Amino acid sequence: MADGVRIREGGTELVVPVQHSSGGPGKIYDTVFFNEQMAFNRDVSVMLLRALGGNPKVADCMAATGSRSVRIANEVPGSEVVANDINPAAIPFIEENIRINGVTNCRPSRENLQVLLSNETFDYVDLDPFGSPIPFLHAAIQGCRRNAILAVTATDTAPLAGAHRSKCVRRYCANPIRGYMCHESGLRILMGSVARELAKFDMGMEPVLSFYADHYFRTYVRVRKGAGAADASLAQLRYVAYDPDTLDRSVSDVHDAEHDYGPIWGGRLFDKDILSRMDPSGMHEEKRCRKMLALWMEEIDEVPFMYDVSEFASHLKVMSPRYDTLMELLNREGLSSRTHISPTGFKSVLPVEDIKRIFVEASVTRSPPA
Repeated sequence: MADGVRIREGGTELVVPVQHSSGGPGKIYDTVFFNEQMAFNRDVSVMLLRALGGNPKVADCMAATGSRSVRIANEVPGSEVVANDINPAAIPFIEENIRINGVTNCRPSRENLQVLLSNETFDYVDLDPFGSPIPFLHAAIQGCRRNAILAVTATDTAPLAGAHRSKCVRRYCANPIRGYMCHESGLRILMGSVARELAKFDMGMEPVLSFYADHYFRTYVRVRKGAGAADASLAQLRYVAYDPDTLDRSVSDVHDAEHDYGPIWGGRLFDKDILSRMDPSGMHEEKRCRKMLALWMEEIDEVPFMYDVSEFASHLKVMSPRYDTLMELLNREGLSSRTHISPTGFKSVLPVEDIKRIFVEASVTRSPPA
């Protein structure tokens, strides 16, 4: 029996280690990892699987306490879940969480994930490691059935966001971007890496939901088999140019001296039809889930990079305008939206010079009279 503390997350009771993380990327206090802050991440998995429907066979590859596994088994009707972790100390927690929730559709597993995913295939494969997912991505792909959902988390945000460039180049074979768009760049570098790894096996991907939150990047993609699908995904890769003197961003499908950042995923982040079916009712962080679903539904997701209010205020040397005023003025001249990446970020189809002009206009409306 696991020695821990009992908590409730969503509609599920969980036993977790007494000493555990409650924020940030967390750290392993005992032999089994659990982070309270990842409840939102687990909420999203439950909402998404419910929206997809069917009777999914699920692999939680690095289950730790089994919190995600047992929540899916308990909260997603028709699911069949394998809660896998190679750490022997994790198994008592998984077994206890299965027992206290009375779920019969979840089984514990203590396999090397490469072994598990070579012996069985799944409709949903969840890869949520401590750090980079790259060492495990090959095995995760191997475990995907036709049209499966592959879910990948990366908590090594510093390399992906450009703070450790050489590490990003080594791990993800991509040159990261520093600046206000670094987190969107990091997310799209992760997605591009998944697309390139899938292509090695004549597979492609269709993004379902990809986002940045807290201390991690997360992407859910539907796996499509066939050389045509692989080629179509590779055709979505782009290289980026960024000029800090003008704030201009541009993308190219060719790597050249100007477009030196990337490769990144240049396609969409969301399947908004699926997002529209995701229901936050009863989630552990229901309020946050509702807010994020609204942002994802609104966001322009095929414009590669966001802008930020602070970026333009500093560049133009003007007062930051009221955010709502700026968005209203931008949308009068071209499609613009908020972004989930940052509360002060925005996206727009307008040329950067037009954005500057509108930004100054919005700033003037806020400035006090002389």
